[in-house]
Amino acid sequence: MTDLLTRLTEMLDDLDADVDETIDLADEIASSGDAGLLPRLQAELDRALVEQNAYARELLGGVLAAIGGPDTLPALIRASAVDLGDDQDGLAAEIVDLVQADPKTARRLLQPMTEDDDLSVANRADWALRFLP
Repeated sequence: MTDLLTRLTEMLDDLDADVDETIDLADEIASSGDAGLLPRLQAELDRALVEQNAYARELLGGVLAAIGGPDTLPALIRASAVDLGDDQDGLAAEIVDLVQADPKTARRLLQPMTEDDDLSVANRADWALRFLP
């Protein structure tokens, strides 16, 4: 699976990579459920933020959410708090789905984030909590 993740990151860095193929590969990795990939996925998501790659943030956030579940909410909220000029529809949907799938965990993880020193993070956490059932 690591080879697939390497291939995905290469495709995310390649402006000429086929979009459908890239999405299919991300879906394949996400459906693997391989929790061993979580540290690498987090590192690649962090790199996408540094490089201001909204497309990579969107796809990697989805894979991270699919494999890591609600425990990835803090990472997704922090990633979402970075303004890259995109609409974040996909990432927002992932966050909402995780919040609604496990409200107890979501509240436990997100409530403290509403007091984060970074107001963008605090505001995103507050936004996500609005989707609790």
